Formats: sequence, C-alpha cells, structure tokens
Amino acid sequence: MASPRLPKIPIIDLYKEESKPGATSWLSACQSVCHALEEYGCFVAVYDNVSLELHNQIFGALKDLFDLPTETKTQDPNPTEYLGQRPQFPLYERLGIVNAASWEETQKFTHLMWPNGNHHFSKTAHSFTKLIMELNQIVTRMVFENYGVEKYYDSHMEDAIYRLRLHKYREVDDKETQLGLPAHTDKSFTTILHENHVPGLEIQTKDGQWIGFDSSPSSFLFLAGDAFMVWSNDRIRPCPHRVIMGGNQVRYSIGLQTHQKGLMCVPEELVDEEHPLQYKPLDHLGFLNFHHSNDYGPKMDSLIKAYCGV
Repeated sequence: MASPRLPKIPIIDLYKEESKPGATSWLSACQSVCHALEEYGCFVAVYDNVSLELHNQIFGALKDLFDLPTETKTQDPNPTEYLGQRPQFPLYERLGIVNAASWEETQKFTHLMWPNGNHHFSKTAHSFTKLIMELNQIVTRMVFENYGVEKYYDSHMEDAIYRLRLHKYREVDDKETQLGLPAHTDKSFTTILHENHVPGLEIQTKDGQWIGFDSSPSSFLFLAGDAFMVWSNDRIRPCPHRVIMGGNQVRYSIGLQTHQKGLMCVPEELVDEEHPLQYKPLDHLGFLNFHHSNDYGPKMDSLIKAYCGV
C-alpha cells in the first residue's frame, strides 16, 4: 500500500503584476496569501526582483563573514545577535545587523567586522535588505487588505524595525547530531528566509508532520512570527520550524525580520463573536527582552501568551 503523500508548503508567485495593488490578479493573490498563512503559518514566495547575481553575491559575502576569526565576530555590541556554536546545537552560528534598513548601521557592522572596510559586503547586504523589505511590504499589505484593515497599514509599517539575521550551519561529522537548530517559532512579526542550495529547513504542519521544501534563487520562505499571531487575534499562527543537517556541505541562510516599536493592538475589526479578544496590547520590544531573559528553547506560542494574553 502506498504511503500517504506529505503536504507541501504553498508556493505563491509574486511577480511584478501580482504585487501591484489594483492589478487584476491582486485580490486573488491576497486571498491565496492569507489562506496559506492561516493554514500553514508560512508560504514560499516566488519573487524575481532578486537577481541570480545578487543571490550569489550575498552567499559569497556570508562565507567571507563567517570565515572571520571568532574573536572578531564576538565583537558584535548587540549580545542577542551573535550566537556562537553551543553544546546544545554545535552546528549553528549566527550574526545580525540591527536596523538593517539603515545604510549607516550596515556600515557600522561592516567596519566592526573589517576595520579597514569592506564596501562589497556593505553594498551587497544593504541591496539585499532593501529588496526583501519590498517583498515584506507587499505581503503585509496583502494581509491587511484581505482582512479589511488596510487603513492601519501605513502606521504599522512606520513602526517597523528591520533586523537582518545571518546564519551558518557547518557540515556534519558522522558521529554528530544532525540537529542544526531545534524546533521554535520566531518572536518577530514577520520573517523572510532565503537559503543557499543546501536543504535542511523543515516546518511543522497543524497535524504535526514535518515537511521541507526545494529552494531556488527566486524562492523566499515567508513566516508569520509570534507577534503576527497577536495582531491577527489568532487567525494566523506561527509554524514551528527547525533545521536538520545531512551530508558534508555548509548551509547558509539569511533572514529579514520585522519587529514593531511602541504598543501593537489587535485591530478592533478582527474581534467578533467568533474571534473574541485574545491579547492585551503588545510591547514587542519588551517581549523580546522577556524572551531573552528566559532560557533559550522551543517555547512555541506559550511564551507570548504568558506575556500579553488576556
């Protein structure tokens, strides 16, 4: 008897025509995006604005960055951004650029890593960030419009802080664990992940199955974070995801996360008899501090419910 087929992460084309408000296909794309997020907490966006040249350049830049000495990488003044290899997940290493939308902040990070400067890294990282910010804005607008709360979109985006996360998973020895990163949900509002050719990322479906996806230079995994669940009043829930490594290749990925300044409230339009209010106003940056003050681990959505649930 044939084994049941695993579900697949939805794939949505967001080419230039589909990503223009008012286009014939815009409404259909909005509905597809929300359905995917409600069912899976994520989807794969096919987005051709990032060229193959930039795709190759950004992963070349990541290799140069992670090849730097450990004492250089640990100079990151933001203690929550550098994560070196730890006993519980020895394959994983991370760096990050806070306020990555700012050219000045990108240069500041670059000069910290390369005191003599590295214009190629700054230019590549910032160019990539700006393009993925556009993708994030398109998808966020789609969700707001589909839920009929587009009047809040501009103020929401004005309060967004962009953080670029840079990830490396080294190759696995035969006797080592294959777990690159344990199952978790992101504490962001949104996360967009882009990876090199080495697979490993898996997401968990509502029924507990773990599924991966085939990446490409034009594919980006859009993930709803814990804060998105708060804003949507539980209509959209973040999906647990993890990284399982195999083989002898190094895996690099890059993620753009958004966090919100100030207090974020559930729109009154998203509260009704079927969806009673689940959350008090969220101090997102305060929640991040609350998260970092707890032991790192797969808290899933219980942590944010403890922080601001009604």
